[in-house]
Amino acid sequence: MKYLALTAALALLAAPVSASQCPMDMAKIDEAMQTASLSEAEMAEVKDLRAKGEELHKSGDHAASVETLAKAKEMLGVE
Repeated sequence: MKYLALTAALALLAAPVSASQCPMDMAKIDEAMQTASLSEAEMAEVKDLRAKGEELHKSGDHAASVETLAKAKEMLGVE
């Protein structure tokens, strides 16, 4: 029972962290796109991932948003 309560508490604490991470990740992506030297196809994929990440963030699926935005950041070489 204690394990279940601890797990629930950790999940509630993690959600706001992910929620606030999304806008920061989107800003990093936006900034990196200005100077990125990617092919047109790669840039289109980054833009698609960024848009999908924003949609997921707005819908409340912050874990999926962070994961999606991480793919775009990886393509751009952003941490």
